Amino acid sequence: MNERVMALEETVAHLTRTVEELSDVLARQDGEIVRLTRRVEMLMNRDAEREVEAGGTVPLADQRPPHW
Repeated sequence: MNERVMALEETVAHLTRTVEELSDVLARQDGEIVRLTRRVEMLMNRDAEREVEAGGTVPLADQRPPHW
């Protein structure tokens, strides 16, 4: 019975460590997604500004795709 309890404790410890590692990975990925989203928005705004400066009337980012 003691061996079984120890085996269960080892399994729980392993699973706890795995959950903590996955939580860390998820937190890093969330931060990266936030940064990348900000960068994409900045690039889209920059491109829209260039489009307006080039004489376009409506920035491409604000136009509906032709299949709509």
